[in-house]
Amino acid sequence: MKTIKSILFLAITLLLTTTSCRTEDDLSIDAPSETVLLVNTNLAVQMRNVAKNDGSVDNIVYNANCFTIQLPIMATINGVSITITDITDYDDLEDILDEFDDDDDYIDIDFPVTIILSDYTEIQINSLNELEDYADDCNDEDKDDDDIECIDFVYPIAASVFNTNNEVISTITFNNDSDLYEFIDDLDEDDLVGFDFPISLTLADGNEFVVNNFDDLEDAIDEYEDDCDEDDDYDYNDDDCNDCSPNQLESVLTACDGWHIDELERNDNDLEDNFSGYLFNFSDDGNVTVTWGNEEASGTWSIEGTGNNITVTFNIPGFDDINDTWNLQEIEVESDDDDNEAEVSFEIGDDDELEFVNDNCF
Repeated sequence: MKTIKSILFLAITLLLTTTSCRTEDDLSIDAPSETVLLVNTNLAVQMRNVAKNDGSVDNIVYNANCFTIQLPIMATINGVSITITDITDYDDLEDILDEFDDDDDYIDIDFPVTIILSDYTEIQINSLNELEDYADDCNDEDKDDDDIECIDFVYPIAASVFNTNNEVISTITFNNDSDLYEFIDDLDEDDLVGFDFPISLTLADGNEFVVNNFDDLEDAIDEYEDDCDEDDDYDYNDDDCNDCSPNQLESVLTACDGWHIDELERNDNDLEDNFSGYLFNFSDDGNVTVTWGNEEASGTWSIEGTGNNITVTFNIPGFDDINDTWNLQEIEVESDDDDNEAEVSFEIGDDDELEFVNDNCF
């Protein structure tokens, strides 16, 4: 008489579909937790949430973090027509939105479109009013949602299923999140599921690793599920420094002399014209020198944090409009035949902006 464990092992090993006669005593055997996934357990919920559709990936198009709009999308942004066919096209959309800082950005989506809910249900939307109705059901941007975005499965993944009601063993291959989500969501209490380990996982920083059983998988999700910024808010500009580091910022600012202020806004006042002709030179010992005409001033600058949470504090006597702790927003360096420009942007909250530009450095 076979045990559940041996049956699952046989299913995973042989990858066959087969049938077995079992007695009532067999149905009471406790399957080992490290080899069988049961419905409504913590691990089953975690795996489903890892596989759930991330609705925040296209928040730049429409502020709704509980669904995505199926690509391609045709839209008009500030009078510019654009077709978005891939998520990388969102970068082009952001460039259009960032072209001018003092305009009112507006995205006009061409309907109908299809939205994909967190459970991969697809719904055709025929108007902006319909889209807004579904968006109203989303979480507030400051409220955490259930999907786990900081860790992902690497596909394909194979599993074997044994159902104690109809005595069927079968094998299934999952090729994407949608397949896995639907499978786990449809499990019932009579289903026993064994997965083919090892399973590979990818973290938000791109690092990949393997787990060898369900216990290791549950531990990994517990450890990494909150290990990144899931970017569920509606500020499309707050993730431009995913790969920024203090060393990178220091290297860029100290690589060349003669940085000038291209933008400075404090309390809704544009102040960059007040610094026309002022040149800033940063050194790696934390000092900064400002020259204009025959005048010169010296002060300090310091960096803390990493990624999207890097802050820079300026302290230059007489430069009260600049002296503050700023959040690094973006580092852009372009070096080619047509353009050799570097830009470093900072912000405080949603209103105050500071941008240094160097036109002849890289």
